[in-house]
Amino acid sequence: MSFPEPGAVWRPAATTERAVTSPTGSWTRFAAPGAEVGGGFGLFESWIPADSPGALPHLHTGFTESFYVLDGALRVMTGDTWTEAGPGDLVHVPHRGVHAFRTGPDSDARFLILFVPGAPRERYFRGLAEFAARATPPSAEEVDAFALTCDQVNLRDHPGF
Repeated sequence: MSFPEPGAVWRPAATTERAVTSPTGSWTRFAAPGAEVGGGFGLFESWIPADSPGALPHLHTGFTESFYVLDGALRVMTGDTWTEAGPGDLVHVPHRGVHAFRTGPDSDARFLILFVPGAPRERYFRGLAEFAARATPPSAEEVDAFALTCDQVNLRDHPGF
């Protein structure tokens, strides 16, 4: 009996898109967009400088999100509890789990974000980069409306933030 050989995906680092998503210089590199790896997952690499606001409280209805810290310290809120994750730590957020992340004053953070299934999150990060490049910052309402089109429900008034 023979089995068909599935096609492997190889994306050299030099060919992956990187989006600068804030005036602070935060960036996200699309290491394995879901559409390119069969849709089962998406994997991004992000970097946030020290004392950066990161992402405000939000949730996703169609996918889980996990954070794996490579370098530095990433503060992650799940529900209304904050945890500081360091190199080698993983924080997993289930569907509809409220979460946020930021850095503290003493450390930047470089981390992987795993989306399961492979949601098309590159559209969201590209949109943030476009907002950051504008001469006039977007309104909160504009950002929230855009986020909704990318399966992100922003919760600006969440008590844990």
